[in-house]
Amino acid sequence: MEQEREFKFTREDFDYLRKIVTESTGIIANEDKYTMYYSRLARRVRKLGLSDFTEYRQYLRNNSDTELMELVNSVTTNLTSFFRENHHFEFLKNTFVPSLKQRGERKIRIWSAGCSTGEEPYSIAMSLAQAIPDHASWDIKILATDLDSNVISKAASGIYGQERVEGIDPLLLRSYFKRGKATNEGFVKVNPELMRMIEFKQLNLLHSWPIGYKMDCIFCRNVVIYFDKETKNQLVERYAEQMIDNGYLFMGHSESLFKSTDRFKLLGQTIYQKTR
Repeated sequence: MEQEREFKFTREDFDYLRKIVTESTGIIANEDKYTMYYSRLARRVRKLGLSDFTEYRQYLRNNSDTELMELVNSVTTNLTSFFRENHHFEFLKNTFVPSLKQRGERKIRIWSAGCSTGEEPYSIAMSLAQAIPDHASWDIKILATDLDSNVISKAASGIYGQERVEGIDPLLLRSYFKRGKATNEGFVKVNPELMRMIEFKQLNLLHSWPIGYKMDCIFCRNVVIYFDKETKNQLVERYAEQMIDNGYLFMGHSESLFKSTDRFKLLGQTIYQKTR
């Protein structure tokens, strides 16, 4: 009930705020996000010492240069885990890397677009390290970007609670993570060997991409489900332009490029290859 909320939150407030988020990021918030918007943004209203969402909207108008990012960070969802949809990482190890070795190539460019708190790019790095024992002598760059500046900061730290890594193979855990001691007990930190492979940056996918090279692979998993069809199609077209010929695009398990583009062919298990 409305009167049970700490702050008054009207349908007008919800429509106003979700419209700003959509205009800024392309992310669509359906009616079922009403309660989520309230619970996430009530924290901002409380932290800013405001009395209700009417005041918050005014604050947002007056401080859009800083508060817009706080708004977006608050309502974007960052659900992830190490080796999520593991078949994608198996493809990297068993198909992608062997094809490079066969051609005598020792250069890799991979983009984790929507990297959240970093589990995806670190999983990519571990997969490459497993498949390439002499990877230190290769030219490997993994670009990891996300809209949310807070999760990018967490990802770049390489520090995770012990519970976040419990599902990782024990051999990988020993090889690529260091357990915290004393005041850091209960946490692990990613090995510098992996961290050196990755560059973390905040990036809005709807804006310009200051990327000066083409990608062999792009991971864009569980991202386009938040966009409307037109935005999704435009994004996929831009991905194609950012990739080498025959590059690979990895999508989320509930996503598809069916009737969205003719620039990729489906190889199976939400793995696409650029055709033109």
